[in-house]
Amino acid sequence: MTSPFRLMTVCTGNICRSPMAEVVLKARLAEAGLADAVEVTSTGVSDEERGNPIDRRAAAVLREAGYTVPRRAARRVTAADLGSVDLALAMTEGHARRLRALTDRPVVRLYREFDPAAPALVDGREHDLDIDDPWYGGIEDFRTTLAQVEAGADGVVAAVREALALR
Repeated sequence: MTSPFRLMTVCTGNICRSPMAEVVLKARLAEAGLADAVEVTSTGVSDEERGNPIDRRAAAVLREAGYTVPRRAARRVTAADLGSVDLALAMTEGHARRLRALTDRPVVRLYREFDPAAPALVDGREHDLDIDDPWYGGIEDFRTTLAQVEAGADGVVAAVREALALR
């Protein structure tokens, strides 16, 4: 049996955007029949939230949308993490830059690259694809973030399916 495809989502503190993406992707991969073939985790580029659970507002929005929210603890991404993943999905250009400083492997992509409605990259301006940070906002900001995550999820699933077919 081959090892699972390893996918990691990454934001700042690993309590809002990346765990939201982790939850959504696990659900979509399960719906696609790929749950056993793909391992999804999430991390942050900062250590400031280490050990903390998912933000209560992020959890509320996920539950409101019908997702199961697991118990989890925030953690910081390491170079070893990037050495073992097949795909690291950064929530922003700044996160991608930090990840690329930790690895020379071509595994880092922006999450919204997989959203067919996202703006096209112009002159390499990756920041145009940033997923909004809901941390300083209210519940509507978390709903916006979830909508951005959901909009790219099917594209991520399709890319993973294609990568698995090439193995």
